[in-house]
Amino acid sequence: MYDYLIVGSGLFGAVFARQMTDAGKKCLVIDKRTHIGGNVYTQNIDGINVHKYGAHIFHTNDKEIWNYVNSFVEFNRYTNSPLAHFKGKLFNLPFNMNTFYQMWGVTKPEEAREIIDRQIKEAGISTPTNLEEQAISMVGTDIFNVLIKEYTEKQWGRLCKDLPTFIIKRLPIRFTFDNNYFNDKYQGIPIGGYTKLVEGLLADIEVRLEVDYFNQKDALNSIAKKVVFTGKLDEYFNYDLGYLEYRSLRFETECLPIPNFQGNAVVNYTEKDIPFTRILEHKHFEFGTQPSTVITREYSQEWTVKNEPYYPINDEKNEKLANAYKKRAKEIPNVIFGGRLAEYRYYDMHQIVGQALKTAREQNQ
Repeated sequence: MYDYLIVGSGLFGAVFARQMTDAGKKCLVIDKRTHIGGNVYTQNIDGINVHKYGAHIFHTNDKEIWNYVNSFVEFNRYTNSPLAHFKGKLFNLPFNMNTFYQMWGVTKPEEAREIIDRQIKEAGISTPTNLEEQAISMVGTDIFNVLIKEYTEKQWGRLCKDLPTFIIKRLPIRFTFDNNYFNDKYQGIPIGGYTKLVEGLLADIEVRLEVDYFNQKDALNSIAKKVVFTGKLDEYFNYDLGYLEYRSLRFETECLPIPNFQGNAVVNYTEKDIPFTRILEHKHFEFGTQPSTVITREYSQEWTVKNEPYYPINDEKNEKLANAYKKRAKEIPNVIFGGRLAEYRYYDMHQIVGQALKTAREQNQ
């Protein structure tokens, strides 16, 4: 009946379905949730597009990918400029001259460099072996202790000394007064929310919601020539080699009868005494002028099979297990594993879109 059964209506599944449908193939998209879009789903509450599963900001240097997503919905000019709250004080992120002025009162780049270089030298770290050492070797001890240590340990549920170095390496550090978190040329959020983007991708494609693939796996597989699986890699194999680990998130969303709660879309709370990691005020993602506002407190938590998986824990143990599952996945005919969960890899959204486009091109060859 179908050329492709696509398990999951997130970005990977939706982009792949669009490309194959445009190539003349018949696709069926299924999702166990009550809505399309996976974790990029936005829910309209009081006229405000709420990022249901945490903040998502699209950013890329790839003009082809930027033009592709804008062909389905226009993106706004949102620039991600989060703030950090530590014991009643606010600091700009990412680390830049505004941050250094707030931290030390310095106004010149050479003054900030001198302080950071001195702290790095005093720490005496030659070859960083964990996140704590890596962070200190990048920004010194003051910034590490105020803006990194407690926030990171809340986020990952592990000591910084027990986390790998690569987690912190992507954090920008600038000696200019530039609060733009990303260095990418293109950045924004779909006007009307990410659900509008996914609706455009899935237009005229058959979608069935509240369908659990694993409850009828054989029957569903029998109606398609190929399966595109975007769920958890280990779940596909019934966890028979063991469970891959993730960090999960919990959200508390609140509607407030005021026009503005915190004046910014994202404020991180870096101190350990505050249990949540950040507060999102969703209207600021789209420059909203509504008379009310919606905020979400975000809590990091350990993952169990009953929770949604968000961030893969790519340490040595989990990478070894993931590679064992990936080896088995390659041996299964007519099943394509794609996306963050199926590849057990943290992707930014533009990378997901790129991977889906690449996979579709390979299928059309």
